[in-house]
Amino acid sequence: MTLDRRLAAFRPDLADAALRGQVEAARYVEGTPARIGVPVADLLSAPDGDAGMDTQLLFGDPVRVFERRDGWAWVQATRDSYVGYVAESVLAARWAEPTHVVAVPRSFIYRSDDLKSPRRAALSLGSGVNVSGMSEKRGTRYAALAGGGHMIAAHLRPAGSVADDYVAIAETLERTPYLWGGATAFGIDCSGLVQLSMRMAGRDVVRDTDMQASRLGTALGDDLAGLRRGDLVFWKGHVAIMLDGENIIHANGHTMSVAREALRDAVGRISYLYGGPTGLRRP
Repeated sequence: MTLDRRLAAFRPDLADAALRGQVEAARYVEGTPARIGVPVADLLSAPDGDAGMDTQLLFGDPVRVFERRDGWAWVQATRDSYVGYVAESVLAARWAEPTHVVAVPRSFIYRSDDLKSPRRAALSLGSGVNVSGMSEKRGTRYAALAGGGHMIAAHLRPAGSVADDYVAIAETLERTPYLWGGATAFGIDCSGLVQLSMRMAGRDVVRDTDMQASRLGTALGDDLAGLRRGDLVFWKGHVAIMLDGENIIHANGHTMSVAREALRDAVGRISYLYGGPTGLRRP
């Protein structure tokens, strides 16, 4: 079995100790736990700022670090096993297990428990934070963060609680800008939309379209008329989420945003350039 380098940490000089006996490497390491300490961290294909971005990690996301060198860290994301390079500076110097997650598309960290105070950062849907206390001012409740700053308490939910309908989460991201490799509410691609929406519904799923097309849920036939809300339609390099039996929502390069569209219109438009749907799946 050939290992996927996107999902297994191995190079000729260094590999995850868990892969000993499966791959040849000069050295094996266990990897040390860490968490992302910035709002969004780009996971790159090489330790180079000009390298392609494969995906993104959110504030509070757990990773394993296999190497730190020359300002870069070679890591594997815990949630989806994706392997790549991040700037070493994005790793939190100190961190605590998140107690809450951001449950709205975007929210701010304020310096104090006052919505008029200066903002320190903006976090995406799905970001994990450690809440150390609560306060209320002028009828608005604030969550104090262990690392400093305050957030609107209504924008958070306890870690471990999940949404009932992942499609409803995707709908809240409508009009989010399209970003190749994007996986946040600041910018997102087609498979990132599927992954982030399902994450909020309690399912950590694989990242890329080809992975989702072969592993996510169960394969359906080729009858587009039999689709229902939540089903996935795949093309070569693209995926869309069914809103109902006739309409989809997807992050796409046509509108450069997350947009709704009639499935038949998308099939006609995409098929002209890239061919028809390649698969249907029910997650």
